[in-house]
Amino acid sequence: MTRESWHTRLGFILAAVGSAVGLGNVWRFPWMTAENGGSAFLVVYLCIVLLVGVPGLLAEFVIGRRSQRNPAGALFRLSSGSKSWRAVGLFAVVTAVVLLSFYSVVGGWIVRYFLASFTGSYFGSPGAYFSAIDYGLPAVGFHVGFLALTALVVVGGVRDGIEKATKVMMPAIVVLLVALAAWAVSQPGAGAGLSFYLDFDPSYLRANFFDVLGAAAGQALFTLSLGAGTMITYASYLGDDRNLVTDGSAIAVLNTGVGVLAGLVVFPLLFATFGELTGPAASGGGPGALFVSLAGAFSQVPLGQPLAVLFFGVIVLAALSSSISMLEIPVAYLVDEHGVSRKAATALLVGVVAVTGSANALNPGLFGFVAGTLVDLMLTAGLVAFLVFVGWVLGKDALTEYSSGAGSRVRSLGPAWLWSVRTILPLFLVATLAVNLLAFAGF
Repeated sequence: MTRESWHTRLGFILAAVGSAVGLGNVWRFPWMTAENGGSAFLVVYLCIVLLVGVPGLLAEFVIGRRSQRNPAGALFRLSSGSKSWRAVGLFAVVTAVVLLSFYSVVGGWIVRYFLASFTGSYFGSPGAYFSAIDYGLPAVGFHVGFLALTALVVVGGVRDGIEKATKVMMPAIVVLLVALAAWAVSQPGAGAGLSFYLDFDPSYLRANFFDVLGAAAGQALFTLSLGAGTMITYASYLGDDRNLVTDGSAIAVLNTGVGVLAGLVVFPLLFATFGELTGPAASGGGPGALFVSLAGAFSQVPLGQPLAVLFFGVIVLAALSSSISMLEIPVAYLVDEHGVSRKAATALLVGVVAVTGSANALNPGLFGFVAGTLVDLMLTAGLVAFLVFVGWVLGKDALTEYSSGAGSRVRSLGPAWLWSVRTILPLFLVATLAVNLLAFAGF
């Protein structure tokens, strides 16, 4: 069976950015920022993206392009048939299924808010509206509907499905977010929101450093699609002539830029409307914070209804761009390793996630655990394993792959990159993993 590949370099970059730019940026990022001190969280997050995220992204690229396989097949092939490393790759495939199992529930919420924005049906009582639609059988229905939208793209394949879709969605997301941010920051009272978001508060960071560190590390991995094998899978469709460092840096910059843009919409709007961070967003209200707080804001500003349609339309596109990549990981595994047709693999996995996601849609306690603690732990553990594999199993072969298609300046940075992948980055991630485990255990 001939394996697919990206048609253009731009198609790969936009698809990878689309994987990273999703609910992690426009839903989870503002929620996590509000819960962790605003600007203090933003500074730590940006540092982790630069110092950990980009090198980790390159490590996944190296595995994917060198193997031309999904995570399980990649680690098995590059380790000369090690069943233990194949198990690590399978863990990444399972992580992708777990991710999609809660992600599609939130995607269903967003589709529902997008449709409700045309009538403004949640304007009267935003909190009560979210409480009525967040969990239960209707949430299951919208979760399955969002999965179906995702499957329509994935079943089309790499070039005709994923690449074509993201070439439309990504420019649309950026243009619409820029327009919304320009409007939000121009509103009277928006300055307080910008201050909360952008003015660095060292006292908060000193008092809550480890809490902020764990949250920022988990968010960085989530938004860059690291740890679940997404970038391994996407890079497996690349040719040897691509400069991995240039592409990886572009993806990280674009992804971070969209996250910052989302904050420039959310926080100025909330402060301009209420004079402070209010409602669930102020009290660490978790996954519903964005919906309830912003719904309340849109209900009070001029032209709130069309602005709400625009905003939630952006989030629908962002959510789809990420869910596509999550579904592609297990689909690629079934196609590569078991010879299943793409259509059959997509249908089978949609059926699996429809069931696992329904459990999250029916149980808020389970949803909160999966969307927060479990995902952060699985992504961190997955990336640690990939880094160890690149640094200690591939070793010099990883450096060869890193250098392929790169210029002399990029190649000169290769030894430093490999050293950090072998030592500093795994140690840092293990430390943050320990912090998150201790926090989960109540210490």
